[in-house]
Amino acid sequence: MIATIEPEGIARIAADAASEKQATDVVLLDVRNSCSFADFFVVCSGDSERQLVAIWEEIVDMLRLNDVQVLHKEGAGSGWLLADYGSVVVHVFSPEEREYYQIESLWKDAIPVLRMQ
Repeated sequence: MIATIEPEGIARIAADAASEKQATDVVLLDVRNSCSFADFFVVCSGDSERQLVAIWEEIVDMLRLNDVQVLHKEGAGSGWLLADYGSVVVHVFSPEEREYYQIESLWKDAIPVLRMQ
């Protein structure tokens, strides 16, 4: 089934799901003006590999319940889990990996839509 939820709605569901699993520093970025392959990024952190997986699984499950299917996923065991929903890309980082890759700095022209501590 094709998702009928707009990209920002998909991103907000993902951000809320991450927050439900106690993700830290959850950020929803509008990257439409600076990115050719996505409209929104959701970036968040978890304190352990177990928490990263729990956050990531909650996001995938909540979006699946809303008939939104993940197109691609990767990163198990790396400290950076990624779920690609086409117009929305979700990044779940360990604090160390998030500091190293600095996604928010790479996409500094992105517009912050939501930030949850």
